[in-house]
Amino acid sequence: MGPGDAAGVDDGRPRRGRPPGAAACRTGAGVADRAVSGVADSRSQRDPHAALDRLRGAAGHRSGEREEVLARVAWSTVVEPGDADAGQLVARLGAGRSIQAALAALDSGPAALAELLVGAGAGAGAGACAGVGTGTEAGARGSLGSVGSVDPAGSAGSAVRACDEDEVRDRLVESTAAALVPAIARWRPRLLRLDVDAVLSAASAIGCALVVPGDPDWPAGIDDLGPHAPLVLWRRGAPCTAGRPSVAVVGSRANTILGAEAAAEITSAAADVGCVIVSGGAHGIDAVAHRVAMAAGAPTVAVLAGGIDQLYPAANTAMLRAVAEHGALLAECPPGTRPSRWRFLARNRLIAALATTTVIVEAGARSGALNTANHAGQLGRPVFAVPGPYSSPASVGCHRLIADRRAELVVQPRDPAETAVRLCSGERIVAGAEVPIAGARIDPEVLRVVDALTPRRPTPVDEVARRSGLSLVDTTDALALAELQGLVQHGPGGWTTT
Repeated sequence: MGPGDAAGVDDGRPRRGRPPGAAACRTGAGVADRAVSGVADSRSQRDPHAALDRLRGAAGHRSGEREEVLARVAWSTVVEPGDADAGQLVARLGAGRSIQAALAALDSGPAALAELLVGAGAGAGAGACAGVGTGTEAGARGSLGSVGSVDPAGSAGSAVRACDEDEVRDRLVESTAAALVPAIARWRPRLLRLDVDAVLSAASAIGCALVVPGDPDWPAGIDDLGPHAPLVLWRRGAPCTAGRPSVAVVGSRANTILGAEAAAEITSAAADVGCVIVSGGAHGIDAVAHRVAMAAGAPTVAVLAGGIDQLYPAANTAMLRAVAEHGALLAECPPGTRPSRWRFLARNRLIAALATTTVIVEAGARSGALNTANHAGQLGRPVFAVPGPYSSPASVGCHRLIADRRAELVVQPRDPAETAVRLCSGERIVAGAEVPIAGARIDPEVLRVVDALTPRRPTPVDEVARRSGLSLVDTTDALALAELQGLVQHGPGGWTTT
């Protein structure tokens, strides 16, 4: 059971027939009571708190947090990965309050939920209402946009000038409720079949761990996804990314011999300097990266597109089990969720967020690895691409990334790893040296200007500003900070990386 099975749909398609409890949901007989206490079905004899404690260990006993964790699990069974609307609701209202409000909206409509959202963002007055979110990324669901905010240039801004605060608030509630309609319609089939304790029992039987934001082993880079971040993570294996440089090695499933050799050399170089290797567990380049990392004794993380129990592809089952022993398997979908095309694309954002740097070894014109590169670029992470023969279809995507300046050309196998180590530690590390893994996180604008530079060709500051998308003032400030951190240097003709 996962976003499909646990919530009563299969890959987003509602099943036939009325689900148990649907009548109560539609008649208003305590809809919110289906959220724990409770989000778990009140008729079940299973104890969701006991199952939660088995999954969470010591973290499950923190006072006052069990219900919030249970609500996050509930949301994860309702939404598809990357659902920005749910992410915004949880960020604004909390998981427990938002899931109960969403359940209540099935009967009463979105007005009460809209009231909560506008109230949560109202601050000192209606004119101070903050936006629910900043929109969505390509491929992720999201209809709320920036509802709940007052646009001085738009109709709400005119209302601020012409009407009193109560009228402005009423208009905000009305527009927010309208924006919530498609989200609630999307969630309805799964909300009607909510069964959190079944998911927890299945996860407990697998022997995986449940990790939520705020836990010590929650990967910090995941938070950079904002409203598209996963609500929970399911893990088999040990936490291994916290505080360590990491390199995502991804590429074509139908790799060439040259591609496999390049992936092996890049992975080996990253392992030599203490990097965690992140990939997707697929055939081809992914499998080469995982196997070489394990052979080198380096931790490796495979991010799954389905549930933590869905080891896909089946031919890689033995390898994925070995990854769980040498590193970790991670999934955002609940156990039982089957991999599907859109979940693979959504999964790629997690690979990009987990990694300090991403390297594309081989990628055709429509390769999923290019999707990972796009996510990494949007997150401000350095992207590298391995060049291949100009006539090779397997290298078309890599060549396009390099030509469009969206990826740095890999000159030496150690390039991606050395950049990852520099960004994590604030200093350049050469292969074979001891790797300091505790360092301050780099400012996003610093990452952008560093990524706009090369080590050999000096770049004028105005060109750095153009490439990084920053103002000239911000670019100058970011370059100065990067120079203090030893990441860049200034010389005749402009700036270069160190």
